[in-house]
Amino acid sequence: MKARQMARSRIREQELNPVFHFQNKTEDNQILTRARIKQALKSGTLNLSGKGLASVPEKVWNLSDSDENEKEVRYDLDRSNDEETWWNQKSLTSLDLSSNTLTTISENIQNLADLTVLNLQDNALTSLPNSIGSLTKLTKLSVSRNKLTELPESFFQLKELKHLNLSHNEFPEVHSNISDLIMLETLDISFNKINAIPGGVGFLVRLQQLTLSNNHLTELPNDIVNLCKLHKLDLAKNDLKLLPPVMGELRKLECLYVQHNDIEELPDFTGCEALKELHISNNFIKTLPADFCENLPQLKVLDLRDNKIERLPDEIALLASLTRLDLSNNTISSLPSCLSTLAHLVSLQVEGNPIRSIRRDIIQCGTQRILKTLRERDGTGKGTPKTGAEGGGSGMVKSSPFAAESTFPDVYQMRKGRALIVSSKGLIDVPEAVFLDALEACVYNVDISKNRLTAVPSGITNLSALLTELNVSFNLLQTVPAFFSQFEKISYLNLSNNQMVDLPEVVGLLVTLRELNVVNNQLKRIPECVYELRGLEIFLASGNKIEEIDATDRGLGALKRLATLDLANNNIKHVPPILGTLKNITTLELIGNSFRQPRHQILEKGTESIMSYLRDRIPQ
Repeated sequence: MKARQMARSRIREQELNPVFHFQNKTEDNQILTRARIKQALKSGTLNLSGKGLASVPEKVWNLSDSDENEKEVRYDLDRSNDEETWWNQKSLTSLDLSSNTLTTISENIQNLADLTVLNLQDNALTSLPNSIGSLTKLTKLSVSRNKLTELPESFFQLKELKHLNLSHNEFPEVHSNISDLIMLETLDISFNKINAIPGGVGFLVRLQQLTLSNNHLTELPNDIVNLCKLHKLDLAKNDLKLLPPVMGELRKLECLYVQHNDIEELPDFTGCEALKELHISNNFIKTLPADFCENLPQLKVLDLRDNKIERLPDEIALLASLTRLDLSNNTISSLPSCLSTLAHLVSLQVEGNPIRSIRRDIIQCGTQRILKTLRERDGTGKGTPKTGAEGGGSGMVKSSPFAAESTFPDVYQMRKGRALIVSSKGLIDVPEAVFLDALEACVYNVDISKNRLTAVPSGITNLSALLTELNVSFNLLQTVPAFFSQFEKISYLNLSNNQMVDLPEVVGLLVTLRELNVVNNQLKRIPECVYELRGLEIFLASGNKIEEIDATDRGLGALKRLATLDLANNNIKHVPPILGTLKNITTLELIGNSFRQPRHQILEKGTESIMSYLRDRIPQ
C-alpha cells in the first residue's frame, strides 16, 4: 500500500514539474493510468498535454483494439456499478499530445482510425510517420512549434482536413500537393523558412483563413486570387515587393495584413467591398490612389505608418466607415480638410510627419483636436469631395440620368481591370455606348450598385458572352429582366438591397451561377427558381420576410454544392430537422428569426452545433 502511494506521488510530481526531468519509457507508460484510459473510452477524448512525455505510451495506440491490456480495463469498467459496459465505450476521436518532449510518433498511430482531432504542437518532432495518411477522418491537425522540414507523401491523403497548423517549424517550401487538401478552411504556415508558394493553392476554394507571415516570400502565385471564400490573409514580415494586380477578385476578404514587406504601390482593390482592415505599415508606398478610396466602402482600419506617402487625396473622404487611420512616420506636409467629414473616425495618428499646416501642439492633443481644427478651417464646406466640373473630372457622385462623360471609365481604364465600375453615381440609367466600350475592353465584371436604377440597363446584353460577375445592389429594382437568360457564364449575381418580392423563372436558367445575394429585399419565400441552380455554392437571403425553409430534395436538398446559407433576420417560424442532413453546408446563419428551436444559445455556437442539433431531432 505504501509503495503504491509513493508511486502515485512520483507521478504527481512529474505532472506538476515535467520540465526539469526527462522521463524514461517506464515513467511515460505510467502516465497513462487506468483512470485516464477509462475516461478516454467513455468520452472518446484523451488529453496528455504537458505531461513531460519523451515517448507516447504504447497503450495509446491500442485504445481502439481489444488486446489483453484493454480487456483488463474493460473488465474493470464492466464490474463498476456507475460505468457503462465496455461495448458501449467510444472510439478515440480526439488526442492531445501537445507540450511534451516527443521526438517521434510511432507508425502505430494508424490504429486510431477514428481520430478527427490530433494536437502535436510544442514538441521536438523532426518528422511525421508515413502512416499518418491512414487517419482519413482527421479534420483538425496542429504540428506547430516542432522541428519539421518536410511532410510525408501520405500526408496529402488527409482529404477531410479542415484546420491545419504548420507554423513555427523549419519548412523550406510548401509541397505542391497541398492543393489536394481541398476541404481546408484554415491554414497556418507562418514562422517557417518558405521562399515561395506553389501554383495550385487556388484550388483550396474553401479556405477562409491563410496565414503566411514571418517567412521569406518574394512573390505570390497568381491563382491565390481564386480563394473566393478567403476572409483573412496574413502576409506580414516577408520580402514581398508587390501584391497580385487583381486583388479585387478576393471578394470575401475582410482582413489583409502585409506590414513589414517591400511593397512600393497598392494594387487594384476594386471588388474587395468586404475589406474592413488593411494593415500595410513598414513598406515603401509613396501614393494613395484615388480609386483605392472609391472602392472600399467597408474599410474601418487603415494602417499606413512607416511608408513614404507625401500627400493624401481628397477622395479619402469616401472611406466613410473608417474608424482608425494611422499615417505615422511618412512624409506628409499637410492634411486635407475633408478628413473632418469622416464621421466614424476616432483614431488619427500623424506623428512623425513634417506637417506645417497644423501646429505641433495641436497634433499632440490627439485625434479630436486635429479634426476640430480641420473643421474650423473648412467652415464653408470645402472639405466635402467635389463633384462634376468642380472636381476636375474625378468621377465623384453625380445625379443626372446620363451623367457627364467623366462619370464613366474609358476603354483603357476598363481594360486594365476587365471591369466596369460605376458605383455610387446617382444614375437612373447607363447609356448603351458605355457597354459597347466595355465590350471593346473585354469586361467580365460589371458593378452598377448604389445608384437609382429601376431596371437593369438593356445595354448590358452587349456583354452577355463575357459577363461572369454582376452587382446591381442598392438600387430600386423590383424584378429581373428576361434577357438575363443570355448570361451563359455568370457566376456571381448581387441583387441585394432592392425592392424585389420574388425572382422570375429566368434566374433558374443561370446554370453557371455560384453565388446569389438577395439580402434586404421583400421576399416572402425562397424563390422556386433558386432550387434550379444546381451549381449554387453561396445563397445569401438575410433581411427579407421569408417564412419557411424547404430542405427536401425539391428544395434546398437539390443544391448539392450549397456551402453557405444565410437566412438570418427573416420571419421563419420553424426550422425543419432535415436541414441538418445537408452535409455540404459549412456556414448557416439563422439568427433573428421567430422560431423557438434551436435556441439562441445553440445558434451562437455556430454551424456545426446547429446542424448537429437538427440531426438529433430527425425521427428514427
